[in-house]
Amino acid sequence: MTLTKKIIIYMIIGAFVGLSINIFGLMDNSIVSDYLVGGLFYVVGKIFLYALQMLVVPLVFVSLFCGTTALNDPAMLGKLGGKTLVLYLITTALAISIAISFAYLINPGVGFDLPTDLEFTAKQAPPFVEVLINLVPKNPVEAMASGNMLQIIVFSILLGLSATMAGEPGKRIISIFEDFNVVIMKLVKMVMELAPYAVFALIAKVFAEIGVDAISKLSQYFFTIIFALFVHALVVYPIMLTIFAKLNPIKFLMKMRTPMTFAFGTASSNATIPVTLRTVTERMGVEKSVGSFSIPFGATINMDGTSIMQGVATVFIAQAYGIDLSLSQLGTVVLMATMASIGTAGVPGVGLIMLATVLTQVGIPVEGIGIIIGVDRLLDMTRTAVNVTGDCAVTCIVAKSEGKLDVDVFNNPDSGVIEEK
Repeated sequence: MTLTKKIIIYMIIGAFVGLSINIFGLMDNSIVSDYLVGGLFYVVGKIFLYALQMLVVPLVFVSLFCGTTALNDPAMLGKLGGKTLVLYLITTALAISIAISFAYLINPGVGFDLPTDLEFTAKQAPPFVEVLINLVPKNPVEAMASGNMLQIIVFSILLGLSATMAGEPGKRIISIFEDFNVVIMKLVKMVMELAPYAVFALIAKVFAEIGVDAISKLSQYFFTIIFALFVHALVVYPIMLTIFAKLNPIKFLMKMRTPMTFAFGTASSNATIPVTLRTVTERMGVEKSVGSFSIPFGATINMDGTSIMQGVATVFIAQAYGIDLSLSQLGTVVLMATMASIGTAGVPGVGLIMLATVLTQVGIPVEGIGIIIGVDRLLDMTRTAVNVTGDCAVTCIVAKSEGKLDVDVFNNPDSGVIEEK
């Protein structure tokens, strides 16, 4: 059995176990809640998450360095970065436009029984000027210690460019990094062997704690977002792949099963980087010089799934408060959410911070976020799966446009498959 199939099977079993615990009221039993859900499931899931996060910084730093040195031409990096950024912003704008359209078709907030005790304290998003300044790390070691992905990306690229231009000393350093990259990828495969059991624990814990009651109260809001996410992942990305890259979207989606499952279980694009990067390079045939730049960059700023949540949530909260949004305000929502995907990159709880920024801009009470927090964890898992799908789709399109995608590897369903021993 392949690792992907095993992960999916364990995910389904985990959802069933978690829902059973919730439905039959077993969370009221201290042994189940404290030792099984809050103990075993929590510990197994957290250890796996920490193992993935342990890999992110060294993997991104080393692979991006190797990718930069493999390009040879600095001008190529600028062209690659420009294409990638534009495509990420376009998909984000499309995502929130689709979300707003579906929200007005379904009207999830009309007639909603608004609670009177709403309370939510919004964190402030950093000013865009500060984001630009903070792209350059004052201390690269501190950036790596804190996991500041944008700063790590900038430092890795600059170090790679300097190594390329440093002659013989640069070649010796590049050789060391290439060997280091091989060792890290081996470590990624070792950690992935634990994935099925960890995904089971993560999914079981979420479903045991959330259950169906929270979803039923916000069912229209919940399923509007789910529908918009599915449309974006299964319609928009395949159309883009077909038109811009002439690639088979079915083969793409089949190979996305593992990173999507990881993203769903971890609810973190950054934690999924090791799996996503391996998928585009070994399973889809993207050259490492492209994948090692586009994937970490996308995990940091590409937030299509998050933008869909913001679009639906903005309309839902406005309708719940009886506020009519004008066309200009809706345009502001699209623009703000698209720009905020860069401006709040790498900030913990980024989805809710971006939403608070958007609501403030169009005059909707930020306290309305308190309505949706109950189901946000499950939606966060789903939108993260869409985010990583967007990262891979854009990476494939950019790689194909630059002649850096092996079509034979992309079309081969067995490329890079990990078999269970």
